[in-house]
Amino acid sequence: MLDVDYRWPSAARAWLDLPADVRADMVTAGAQSWQEIFDGRATYNKQWRLARPPVMDETSLGVLNAVCDRLAQLIFEACRRRAGTAGELRRLLGVPDGETRLLDDDEPLTEALLEAFRPDVLLSDGLPRVVEYNIDSSLGGAFDADTTVRRFVEVYRRRGLTDRIRLEAAPSAVDRRFAAIRSGLSLAEGARVAMLLDFDAEYPGLDDPERFIRVLAPVVERATAFGLDLVIAPVSQLTVDDRSHLVARGAPVDGVFRLFVPNRVTPSAGVDALETALAAGTVPMWVSAAAWLIANKAAFAWLWDDADDLPAVDRDLVHRYVPRTWTLTPDLLDRAVADQRDLVSKPADGSAGVDVLIGRECDADTWRDGVRRAAERGGFILQQYVRADDVPLDFVHIETGETVSADVPYSIAPYLFGREPAGACIRTGFPGCDAVLNLARGVLLSGLLVVD
Repeated sequence: MLDVDYRWPSAARAWLDLPADVRADMVTAGAQSWQEIFDGRATYNKQWRLARPPVMDETSLGVLNAVCDRLAQLIFEACRRRAGTAGELRRLLGVPDGETRLLDDDEPLTEALLEAFRPDVLLSDGLPRVVEYNIDSSLGGAFDADTTVRRFVEVYRRRGLTDRIRLEAAPSAVDRRFAAIRSGLSLAEGARVAMLLDFDAEYPGLDDPERFIRVLAPVVERATAFGLDLVIAPVSQLTVDDRSHLVARGAPVDGVFRLFVPNRVTPSAGVDALETALAAGTVPMWVSAAAWLIANKAAFAWLWDDADDLPAVDRDLVHRYVPRTWTLTPDLLDRAVADQRDLVSKPADGSAGVDVLIGRECDADTWRDGVRRAAERGGFILQQYVRADDVPLDFVHIETGETVSADVPYSIAPYLFGREPAGACIRTGFPGCDAVLNLARGVLLSGLLVVD
């Protein structure tokens, strides 16, 4: 049963509970092996690498996964109370027709849309607060998080550290996703599945598609363990044959899953081909583009609007773990201006920190003008500011090899695929970083190390 009132230990507790000599040896091992550990991993940071991964105890991770799973259901139910189909939800959200590619307006909203989700969680005064919810197949970071933490553990194993104390990577997001894809699409053994990427998007490494595909070779190998013949394909190069079957890398595919956002994919003949095949029903996609609508941050405001009518345990879950959120409308402008230091303005369908305004980081004129434009434009939310706790981590300086300990903010993004926990992507700050944690600002990615 979900423990809503779980007493969370400090974020540093799991690390500090390890023996001091083990901690010192872990940092030394990571600092000496950082090139091996982070080879090919996504980051724009040219100065720092983690000397060790973030650590969480097994019990706390289990409670966090349970909280996140229930909140995803509550978000879906808030949408479902207001709309029965993807088209009804799209119109309610004010999303223009055609802006979300691959969307079928007539599709009923069902819990199949919860096959893949990853909330963004900040620790504030020791309490996890879910500030955004990514519900879609286009969840980045899984391979990088998996690979990084497993390389750390392998380095520890070679040095005998895992013989001295339990140090394990969290469950593999890559593996759990493949299991969910095969089950969710009811695919036969050996089914040919295309992983679709938009190589014109902003992400480290996409400027060299063939090298990026080579880096992902281990993912292709892992898929075979789950009975899938995986091909990695640029979405722009898809075609359809004379029977409207989707063709990727020279042959038809039995299913697809996408790693691009459906409202920002680069227009191309390949995207048109994918839409044709989906409309013809000749290829299933994991997951439907309607999931992207469920992830709209307006659902956070709806969740708060409905909270007092929910069962007590669900109401308390929302109040404790979700920051207060409102749809940003002109009648909220006076409150927004008066409470500037305690608020954040966000586009409801945005990501990567684009067009986000943090009240306490703006001067009064910038904040007032920004929230006014957002209210007039529509499609924005106003959310209670969540101050991220600084957590102690250890870093290695790329040029000098020096190790540095620093208290930095980090976010925890637990993956759940097919409603099963699948590790987490940890985005950490670095010495001298600012408060916004995304790749464009040099954030470092890691998986999660689990201890007793």
